[in-house]
Amino acid sequence: MTEVETYRHRLGMETRRSVLGDAHVDRAIANATEFDEPFQALITEAAWGHVWSRPNFTKRERSIITIALLAALGQDEEVAMHVRATANTGASREDVREALLHVAIYAGVPAANHAIKIAKRVYEQMDAE
Repeated sequence: MTEVETYRHRLGMETRRSVLGDAHVDRAIANATEFDEPFQALITEAAWGHVWSRPNFTKRERSIITIALLAALGQDEEVAMHVRATANTGASREDVREALLHVAIYAGVPAANHAIKIAKRVYEQMDAE
């Protein structure tokens, strides 16, 4: 990255790697272009360096919240990425199931149904690996 590395960027990168894994983060960095480099810096500092790095919730709790929010918003690729990240956050399959039940009630059955299909597919892939 050409951005000056800040404390929040370093902290964010550490947290991002611990949640998503080195392979995912390395791919994102390798695929960054001049166009999206500022976005990569933003999410590393803001999402990972500010929010995910706060001590008030555990990574497990943040993982559960994030999956529920992404499912409610219909962000399929992000749901899959964060379900896969549960291997690093400590969120169990039961945690994800409970979060998606909440999505069904508070954001709608279709959103939860679709996210459940995504989670099942990701868990099948993870089990096969």
